[in-house]
Amino acid sequence: MLNNYQRSADKLVNSLRAQGVQDEAVLQAMLNTPRHLFIDDVLKHKSYENTALPIGQGQTISQPYIVAKMTEVLRQVGVHDNVLEVGTGSGYQTAILAQLFDKVFSIERIKALQWQAKRRLHQLDLYNVSMKHGDGWQGWHSKAPFHGIIVTAAASVVPESLLAQLADGGAMIIPVGVDEQILTLFVNQGGKISRQDIAAVKFVPLVAGPIS
Repeated sequence: MLNNYQRSADKLVNSLRAQGVQDEAVLQAMLNTPRHLFIDDVLKHKSYENTALPIGQGQTISQPYIVAKMTEVLRQVGVHDNVLEVGTGSGYQTAILAQLFDKVFSIERIKALQWQAKRRLHQLDLYNVSMKHGDGWQGWHSKAPFHGIIVTAAASVVPESLLAQLADGGAMIIPVGVDEQILTLFVNQGGKISRQDIAAVKFVPLVAGPIS
């Protein structure tokens, strides 16, 4: 079974490369991360398909291409440590980040998902992640500023509180919009925020307020 998963992971990574993901470190992290560990048993046969899948609680595990692309963009603009992830979810994106950035902070509003994600990260011996149960719209003030912020749910408007937690030279990648969502890169350059649209995407909404 493990060999079957490995072959599927190889095929997935080759497809990501064909779709334009060029950062070999990102591709290696995708190859190293057993996506099937983050997916419920009934959907494990779809683990290495390049598609988003439900993980319960109205949430999804993101499409691998989007996980790779968002991570690649942060690395391209020079982010290498102190990354805040808003929306831990299954922990899959968190696991990719933990292999590529020195220190990762991750916020999840749904307590049950947070506990599952922490268990999976420990299974993979990834211990450079600090987790918080809280409201992603508010970020994590006590750990700011961050060199990178990655938001894995779509905000109806740009969260000003997250922009305020960017270090000088820091970058945030976030899907913005409701019916039409655009993956957007924000960079803080001396207190001036630049904005670049990356691609049209489809994410679950970024909802305010934690759930126990």
